[in-house]
Amino acid sequence: MAIRRETNGISIVGGNIRKYRKLLKITQTELAVRLGTDLSQITRIETGKINTTVSTIYAIAEILQVEPFKFFIEEQP
Repeated sequence: MAIRRETNGISIVGGNIRKYRKLLKITQTELAVRLGTDLSQITRIETGKINTTVSTIYAIAEILQVEPFKFFIEEQP
């Protein structure tokens, strides 16, 4: 039996990363440099195109000065 990936959750994480990055006025390019990755990788994470690793989420959280769990919280409209 195959386990279905939750693509909505991936989008929530990416959207929250974008939100916290913008709150700190950090560009995608700056985040990519500080993370040691490509700009395209940050774009794919923020748009929910890829399911990133837990270690990357923790590294991004450290850069953005936020607890990692906050990336997983879906805000209610």
